[in-house]
Amino acid sequence: MSEYSSADGLATALPCIDAHIHLDLYNEAERESMLAKEFDGPVAGMVAVSMHLHSSKINRSLAQRFPGKVYPAYGYHPEQPMLRAEEKDELFAWIRARHSSGEKFAIGEVGLPYYTRSEAEKNGTPFDEAPYLALLEQFAALASELDRPIILHAVYEDADKAIRILERQQVRRAHFHWFKGREETVQRMIANGYLISITPDVDYEEEIQSLVRQYPLPLLMAETDGPWPFEGVYTGRLTVPSMAADVPLHIAQIKSESAAAVANALLKNTKQFYEID
Repeated sequence: MSEYSSADGLATALPCIDAHIHLDLYNEAERESMLAKEFDGPVAGMVAVSMHLHSSKINRSLAQRFPGKVYPAYGYHPEQPMLRAEEKDELFAWIRARHSSGEKFAIGEVGLPYYTRSEAEKNGTPFDEAPYLALLEQFAALASELDRPIILHAVYEDADKAIRILERQQVRRAHFHWFKGREETVQRMIANGYLISITPDVDYEEEIQSLVRQYPLPLLMAETDGPWPFEGVYTGRLTVPSMAADVPLHIAQIKSESAAAVANALLKNTKQFYEID
């Protein structure tokens, strides 16, 4: 088990919501220790995204334990084997039941398998993207029908495919997490009012720093994608939600804004997008 640690220095004084974290992927001891401590610092909340139905049920139970602090998202992560038809039907029925009961949640994490497809192509292995495109279309249609936020794993050329689906299904609220893509794609996302979330690697990744320069502050949030590990000052540390409090410090430097103003803007953006009280 990794030793628990939280963000250091000025960042601890800046409020944040971790807009994208896989709480279910931490081992239970790490997760319990983390949840017991993180809300005592700058962390006002966490958006807990899901990998599949079992993951969704874990995140729902955590949201019930920490009402107003853990906001769940239910979906199927695309970087894994495609769902069987009966599994998809069960997941969608379960999500609809949560909607009928009046629970607060988002749709996610859903999207397209960029990394799996790229690896298959690199190895000369056939890869059929069509089922993933069809599943994303169904998730987007569900988000539109239920008027729920949707959280997307869609980078580079896959983002363009996802945007076409979102536009076709008239999705109102879309959040691209840890986004990377072309200038033309970025401008289209901005025009559509899609939000993106920035990870702590903005500290050392020029690609993310460039994205921050382009993207307007009212469309930015902060995330960790924990337990994904980071480099630089984070090397060897367990990724925890309070690391998202470092993000506004770097955005402030890039945009020549005050850290407090940026932190408050990211917090406001996240609360408004997810309708968090």
